[in-house]
Amino acid sequence: MAVDRLGGHRRRESGGDRHRHDGPPPLRRRRSGGQARLSDQRPGRQQAGGRAAKPHRPDGRAVDESHHPHHRRHRGVGRRHRVLRDGAVMAKPVAVALLALAALGFAIALAASIGEMTIPLEIIVKTVGNRLFGTTFPLNRIQEGVVWDYRLSRALVAACCGGALAVSGVILQALLRNPLAEPYVLGISAGASTGAVLVMIAGIGGGALSLSGGAFLGAVAAIALVGLLAMGSGGGSDRVLLAGVAGSQLFNAMTSYIVTTSANAEQARGVLFWLLGNLGGVRWPDVGLAAPVALGGFVVAMLHARALDAFAFGADAAASLGVPVRRVRLVLFALTAAMTAAMVGIVGSIGFVGLVIPHAARFLVGQGHARLLPAALMIGAVFLVLADILSRILVAQQVLPVGVVTALFGAPAFAVILYRARRPL
Repeated sequence: MAVDRLGGHRRRESGGDRHRHDGPPPLRRRRSGGQARLSDQRPGRQQAGGRAAKPHRPDGRAVDESHHPHHRRHRGVGRRHRVLRDGAVMAKPVAVALLALAALGFAIALAASIGEMTIPLEIIVKTVGNRLFGTTFPLNRIQEGVVWDYRLSRALVAACCGGALAVSGVILQALLRNPLAEPYVLGISAGASTGAVLVMIAGIGGGALSLSGGAFLGAVAAIALVGLLAMGSGGGSDRVLLAGVAGSQLFNAMTSYIVTTSANAEQARGVLFWLLGNLGGVRWPDVGLAAPVALGGFVVAMLHARALDAFAFGADAAASLGVPVRRVRLVLFALTAAMTAAMVGIVGSIGFVGLVIPHAARFLVGQGHARLLPAALMIGAVFLVLADILSRILVAQQVLPVGVVTALFGAPAFAVILYRARRPL
């Protein structure tokens, strides 16, 4: 009693004491398998073991994390972030394409402005407006004629030629799995030049065969010869490259023989200048031929972009992935021959564009041909337009063949690529 009066409370009994006085605790009833267990934890309290209990609804049922307000809020933020990320991914190729088109347009404007007579960009814009959109800006007739009839058509043909040769180089490097493959190295340009010279000098076709037609036949003959030589030597991409070098030398010798024995002095000078790559004689009808060939060839190549990705692992791997190897090779080799022949028939043989530009594009956008082909098209177009500008300003009062300028840049790049690809041929 004294203890009760002093403390005002009784001493707490341990669980063992209670069990001893009151008997063993009642056994807990087992619940049925279908009865849901209710947790005695309240929202925010900790369970034994330090794990936080799941939040509960007012009716006692556990709230799923996806339905909790905190998670709904973060889920909404994640959805917004995902939408923004997807939009950024979709907008990036568009922005890059617009930037590439702007760079090409600026290069063409520079080509129309720079020369023996410098013409302001304002005059170029007004000239295009007068000729295409019916505006009536007062312009000097000489300046307007130089821009429209000479420089602008020349720049557009250079852009088409550079893009087509670069795309051809991408295709050949993928099909042959060789970083040194391109129309010039494989003898396709030499064969096209021989066919064009036969039409110009020897009069093959009797006027029924055009210059581009003769160049196409020569390019096809070059591909066939290179293929036969490569198959006879055991096949392989390295053998194809060596066969291309041999075929190129053969067709160049044939061209020199035809020019030496059948052409007069004036014809020989014109043909030799044309063989080095000449953009001086192109006009708007040439644009009408070069643009459809370049754009059409690019579209066909893009349709085979996935097949080109498969060829990167070899023909057997491509066949195992469902690629019709024989048909795709035939189509793409014919496409390469057609694009090379059309460009050679217009501007002559221009080397190293199909070799250097694919590697530069691959360095910028990677190996996937869905990105590599558009990048090569645009970079090749800008490169050859800039090379044409240099050909007109490097030597005063003289225009160099554009093939000379491309060789000045292409030969060192060829040496670098050959050194990096150190493999026994």
